[in-house]
Amino acid sequence: MEERKACWGARDEFWQCLDGHGDGAAECEKLRRAFEARCPQQWVKHFDKRRDFLKYKKKLETEGYHPPEAAGKS
Repeated sequence: MEERKACWGARDEFWQCLDGHGDGAAECEKLRRAFEARCPQQWVKHFDKRRDFLKYKKKLETEGYHPPEAAGKS
């Protein structure tokens, strides 16, 4: 139970940093390492995918769906 709380707390701190500084921010690298150290690798993969999905979902909700232009139209 405590390990889960530590993992989720590290994830939340890392995500807050990314929200404040932008994805890939160097300022968040230390928090990323703490997140990876406190969570099982499978959870890290899951949470990374979940963050990507949540960002995509928010974008769809705010901007709507815009299909890409078909490549090679003739």
